Amino acid sequence: MNKETILNSISNSHSKLSSKCQLDLLKTTKILSLKKGTLLVRDGQFSNKTYYIISGAARAYYLKNGKDISDWFAFENEFISPIISYFTNKPSPHYIELLEDSVLLELTKEDVEIISNKHHDFERLIRIVVTKTMLSLQERISSILFQKAEQRYEQLLKTYPTITQRVSLTHIASYLGITLETLSRIRRPKKRI
Repeated sequence: MNKETILNSISNSHSKLSSKCQLDLLKTTKILSLKKGTLLVRDGQFSNKTYYIISGAARAYYLKNGKDISDWFAFENEFISPIISYFTNKPSPHYIELLEDSVLLELTKEDVEIISNKHHDFERLIRIVVTKTMLSLQERISSILFQKAEQRYEQLLKTYPTITQRVSLTHIASYLGITLETLSRIRRPKKRI
């Protein structure tokens, strides 16, 4: 897939981008083909990059007391970024790992700012993506606070119907804030007579 096709896909699915904006993006973005397990960012690392997933899957996670805690999944046609490092210029408190062999479009913060200042349609795209991300993260917080584990799992399946084929159950359990045993119980409820 070439950059023109990718940019048209972003324009069609997120927010319309002018041909002039797309030309500037062609000059500044990079396409990366990376293997499963690649870390895009590590805990303690500075990062000024954001990624659009063309194909593949990624997750953001923390390590706390040696425990791996997933807090964000992203799949095709979604963006992922080490948001704390990206927006505050501080070291990232989490990792971003590819869960599958993936093809990504990489944008630097500097290029995003230059193109946003030059093209209001790109600025609108960024605003839409950031808003969707904030709403998604807020929804996750609310679900952890107010929903039962079964409800959180059902909502995750509605959002990502194929997630159990693409992401390990261990990562899904940590994302839902439950143990692997609880997730197994939810997935295989006892048959009642």
